[in-house]
Amino acid sequence: MPLSEHEQRLFEQIERSLAEDPKFASAVRASDPRFHTRRRLLVAAGVMIAGLALLVYGAVIKTPPLAVAGFVVMLASAAFAVQSHRRAQSPDLHVVGGTTSRRRPRGKSGGRRPSILDRMEDRWRQRPEGHR
Repeated sequence: MPLSEHEQRLFEQIERSLAEDPKFASAVRASDPRFHTRRRLLVAAGVMIAGLALLVYGAVIKTPPLAVAGFVVMLASAAFAVQSHRRAQSPDLHVVGGTTSRRRPRGKSGGRRPSILDRMEDRWRQRPEGHR
């Protein structure tokens, strides 16, 4: 439902007054899920680079356990980055007042991509009646 002109003017006035308050802006930024997600992804990238350095260093000094530890660190960092990215895509974590809309869950899978078994079950249920 669109706002009336009076409501739009009031909204713009409130928005301007809030934008001028640096304390409020930092409080909103600190509670913004996008800020936390971006920070987690940057940390994961840094740890992944450190793991790569550990892997290369272990290979250069010919210490396989050190190289394997570097690979494990890289793998854990990649898993953390993927998990953070997926959590950011969750419809419950979008910023209040943002322009994104809540996505509808698909089928029984509850919002994630349907598995091959879900798709096969759907095809089985939708088959023509004469082919039993």
